Amino acid sequence: MNTVRDLKLLVVTVGGTIDKVYFDASSEYEVGDPMVPHVFQGTHVSLDYSVLPLMRKDSLEMTGEDRQMIRETCEQADESCILITHGTDTMADTAEYLMGIEGKTIVLTGALAPARFRETDAIYNLGCATGAVQSLPPGVYVTMNGRVFPAGQVRKNRAAQCFEWVEKH
Repeated sequence: MNTVRDLKLLVVTVGGTIDKVYFDASSEYEVGDPMVPHVFQGTHVSLDYSVLPLMRKDSLEMTGEDRQMIRETCEQADESCILITHGTDTMADTAEYLMGIEGKTIVLTGALAPARFRETDAIYNLGCATGAVQSLPPGVYVTMNGRVFPAGQVRKNRAAQCFEWVEKH
């Protein structure tokens, strides 16, 4: 496991609400440039990190090929700590797809409101994910709403606008 002193973090951005830019009152949007560098600079993050903008997709548009590209990116990365920003609608599916990658701690997070908005959960979620990726053992996790969930044991509750545990059978 990396120590905080020598941690090199890879942030992979794949799109989702966290990076969305809205254009008008009818909620027309597009996924914009990654917001992670702005959030990290604005909150004085002092980790050694790099940002890899892999794609700009709403998670409802994610395909199996997209998930395979994310998996291969994680497998081939030199870094053992990887934070992925992702749309919340299918984040749990992608987390499950990444299970079994050896020797890496992978944390997925997103936001219910764009990071560009004044009132957003994006900054808090990125902070939780950054702490989680440094302290958890290798595996795949989802961090949302102040909680950390192992891949395969989480789902989005759209009605409650939060993530919740799924009982493993």
